Amino acid sequence: MPAFTFEKISPPQRRGPGPIPSIEKKQRGVIVQVLGRFVEARVQRAERVEESRRNSPDKTSSD
Repeated sequence: MPAFTFEKISPPQRRGPGPIPSIEKKQRGVIVQVLGRFVEARVQRAERVEESRRNSPDKTSSD
């Protein structure tokens, strides 16, 4: 026999015939903004590295 059980809790019932209020968009959190900046910096750095690889002479070929 299990030591404990989980009881399913049903969501609250809507009361009144009124429309559902619209959900306002929340401002992004500070942590999300910081992570976004890190991602942008990494993408830009990757693009610079890729650009430098395209412009540099290929070291595998010999003349």
